[in-house]
Amino acid sequence: MTAFGQRLSDVFAASGQLCVGIDPHPYLMSEWGIADTPDGLREFGLRVVEAAVGRVGILKPQVAFFERHGSAGFAALETVFAAARSGGLLVIADAKRGDVGSTVEAYGRAWLTPGSPLEADAMTISAFQGVGSIGAPRDLALATGKGLFVLAATSNPESASIQTARGDAGTVTATILSGIRDWNTAEGAPLGSVGAVIGATVDFESFGFDDASLAVIPVLAPGLGHQGASFSDLRRIYGSATPNVVVSASRIILSAGPSGLAAAITAQADEVAKAVQS
Repeated sequence: MTAFGQRLSDVFAASGQLCVGIDPHPYLMSEWGIADTPDGLREFGLRVVEAAVGRVGILKPQVAFFERHGSAGFAALETVFAAARSGGLLVIADAKRGDVGSTVEAYGRAWLTPGSPLEADAMTISAFQGVGSIGAPRDLALATGKGLFVLAATSNPESASIQTARGDAGTVTATILSGIRDWNTAEGAPLGSVGAVIGATVDFESFGFDDASLAVIPVLAPGLGHQGASFSDLRRIYGSATPNVVVSASRIILSAGPSGLAAAITAQADEVAKAVQS
């Protein structure tokens, strides 16, 4: 079994660092001429998968847009996940779950268990109740070659007052990153199985960390494209951690419409590759 950090590194080497988000906003579905129904969600997701295969290596479906349609929405999501993974794509379930004890363990089993209907390769998760609270999903991830991306310094402006709050161990963000770093260092690999969500619009100094502290941590980077940061800013923002960054983009690609998806993915993947290598 190959650890998630190595799997991610292999994808980077083979297909680059762009991650295409599958975010079926109702307005986008309308622009695509697709009904906002479970069948429409399935069609939307499968079209993105089809355009992504052979052009990028990572997809990130936003679970919320599917679960608003209840069980039928989850059935559509299961189909999209299965198609993406069978197409050789690494799938990050953007679920942002988090809790303690048997509850958070159940969340992990839903999204990370091999053979689960909702099986993904990684999931986003919250450690608001402490990094130790997500120990069970982390153990499952290690045992199955899966990964976690823990919310640490998010790109929404409302996050700053909480995530920059300071305690004895530094800011909330720094405390989360320290716990992740300890876990990943114990793995003994160049890149660990537990990553962090670090928004591209975040000021690292204000949040109490620097790029060197991300050395063994995969980074999921929202905030690019429509949210304000440019791919050309990657090196300036993430510094020495740039080779670890999963560069997430959704609306800048999805707004091209179904007929323009493939070209948009290729163009954005090329931009990311140039930015990473510069």
